[in-house]
Amino acid sequence: MSEYYKPLPKPSPTSRPFWEAARRHELTLQRCGACRAFIYYPRDRCPKCFSDNLAWERVSGRGKVYSFTVVRRASSRAFSDAPYVLAIVELAEGPRMTSNIIAAPEDVRVEMPVEVCFDDVTPDHTLVKFKPA
Repeated sequence: MSEYYKPLPKPSPTSRPFWEAARRHELTLQRCGACRAFIYYPRDRCPKCFSDNLAWERVSGRGKVYSFTVVRRASSRAFSDAPYVLAIVELAEGPRMTSNIIAAPEDVRVEMPVEVCFDDVTPDHTLVKFKPA
């Protein structure tokens, strides 16, 4: 593992379970106990019914590319690995996540099936990314 220079997540009490699961190479989402909706990004109340009855559940990690862009110019020296794919992935369970697609930019397409993968960028930080399924 080489030195990592990009920004790292700073888990809050609400998001900490998500990041702890990622370190175990598991994708988990909150699920509302009242309306059963899956929720992403982590929050204290369900955005659909406003219940605070939320629990963490492991999900499939499968989805499809909803939208994407190819970043060709680094916004700073930390992002000098351009070009890379920044995408919105629609998970099989419904929520959409912003992440990277680990694939050649010319191979990525809208609706392309993807699956979760995990990037252990430091001993204490694992990022959630996606690759072609």
